Amino acid sequence: MPFDVRRFDVYRKVPKDLTQPTYTGACISILCCVFMLFLFLSELTGFIATEIVNELYVDDPDKNSGGKIDVSLNVSLPNLHCDLVGLDIQDEMGRHEVGLIDNSMKIPLNQGSEGSSQSTKYSNFHVSTHSATAQPQSPDMTHTIHKLAFGEKLQVLRVQGAFNALGGADRLGSNPLASHDYILKIVPTVYEDLSGRKRYSYQYTVANKEYVAYSHTGRIIPAIWFRYDLSPITVKYTERRQPLYRFITTICAIIGGTFTVAGIIDSCIFTASEAMKKVQIGKMS
Repeated sequence: MPFDVRRFDVYRKVPKDLTQPTYTGACISILCCVFMLFLFLSELTGFIATEIVNELYVDDPDKNSGGKIDVSLNVSLPNLHCDLVGLDIQDEMGRHEVGLIDNSMKIPLNQGSEGSSQSTKYSNFHVSTHSATAQPQSPDMTHTIHKLAFGEKLQVLRVQGAFNALGGADRLGSNPLASHDYILKIVPTVYEDLSGRKRYSYQYTVANKEYVAYSHTGRIIPAIWFRYDLSPITVKYTERRQPLYRFITTICAIIGGTFTVAGIIDSCIFTASEAMKKVQIGKMS
């Protein structure tokens, strides 16, 4: 007898004459197809979409910055002339530079008074009149901070963080002769996209105080201080996409599971209906 490969067929076909279509089975089949289509589209959307995963780990905060952090500052002082305002830097090594000019810009305000808008790329810093040729009698340090950000700019809609926590801070109603001290706790943040490109930014929390300082020689010239401390905890955001094998496995599970459950439901309904018919026939006889 010749060998027949059809012996290995585990999906034996039932002749059509031996099957019995029912209205219940048709309804269950239609609902089953609609349900599978819905689940398939949901999984397809999740497969195409990019997922952002965040994690925390301990790292050296100066490893990627080289000891310096890019700072973007935009502040307006509407009651102080631009020529009197300067940006001073001071670091932990004792370096103190008054009236920083590099990467900074001052723009007169068109609101009946003048102020300044500056950006810089240095460490701990403060805005003051220390660099002015002649100190004003009553320097008014009331101000509005439009932006204070560190590192690269991240424009990712699904990443919600405190990258510009001081943006919109309004101190125009403060004491004109008061100094303002902003204490910042900076958290390094890394964003890695699907291509593996990394961008380094910083989030921060802020605490501030306002005070009029005096010494034995009299009142100290007010200033706007920004002091920060780097956290050893780094936040990392990573873009990920669902792997293809997981998508295929999920689709197979949806199809197989739906057909199996639908078959069980149809079998139960058919068996119950046949039993009821037999009971009714028995009562009639």
